[in-house]
Amino acid sequence: MNTETISLMAGLISSFIFVSSNFPMLWRVYQTKDMHSYSWLNIALANAGNLVHWLYIVSLPLGPIWVLHTFYTVTSILMLTMYLRFRCGR
Repeated sequence: MNTETISLMAGLISSFIFVSSNFPMLWRVYQTKDMHSYSWLNIALANAGNLVHWLYIVSLPLGPIWVLHTFYTVTSILMLTMYLRFRCGR
């Protein structure tokens, strides 16, 4: 195996692990509608950071980082949406 193949495999595996680690959080919020343990500042900063990070990501070739960052962006947007709906909507 060459270095490029090992790097690609490591990227795919780590992306899968990071994506898997976010599903329990999203599922819990969706089921319970309880956002009290989440910080609005953390959610806002995550969204802002993701938007700025896209400036870097678009300069990279397609690969696992695109999938991972797309997932993080969608997750952050979902968390913001659920925060606004479940926490602020009450």
